[in-house]
Amino acid sequence: MALTGIVTTEFGIKVPASKSFNFITNQLHHVQNLTDTVHHTKVHEGDWHSIGSVKHWTYVVDGKVTHAKESIEAVDEQNKSITFNLYDGDVSEQYKFFKIHIQVTDKDDGNAVIKWTFEYEKINEDIPPPYGYLDYVTKLTKDVDVHLLQP
Repeated sequence: MALTGIVTTEFGIKVPASKSFNFITNQLHHVQNLTDTVHHTKVHEGDWHSIGSVKHWTYVVDGKVTHAKESIEAVDEQNKSITFNLYDGDVSEQYKFFKIHIQVTDKDDGNAVIKWTFEYEKINEDIPPPYGYLDYVTKLTKDVDVHLLQP
């Protein structure tokens, strides 16, 4: 059994890609007020939106309150994509590395598609792939989408 892997989910959202990407890159600190899947967020080092800044997250995956630190690794404004590193806390108990890639693309109807990709290396073969994160980000994204649709 492989220790490294990738899991992905991709689905439609109702807001344009630019609006969703702007939220992810410039307003992510509001997410704890928009969904019950995120309990708490705070800046640990730096600020909210700069590459290398460190944030501490408390969130729920698979019904379990989870703690981790996160930092932005790369932002591609043109392709509306961003890459985060997730580490420490509960994540480091299961994974040697855990990266999250998000890309948002416009559809012809004015809506968009968001793709979440999780790249990881498990600490041993007994650790399952992080499928619970797919449900977590689906709920989180839908909650944010509803908020961004409000006038």
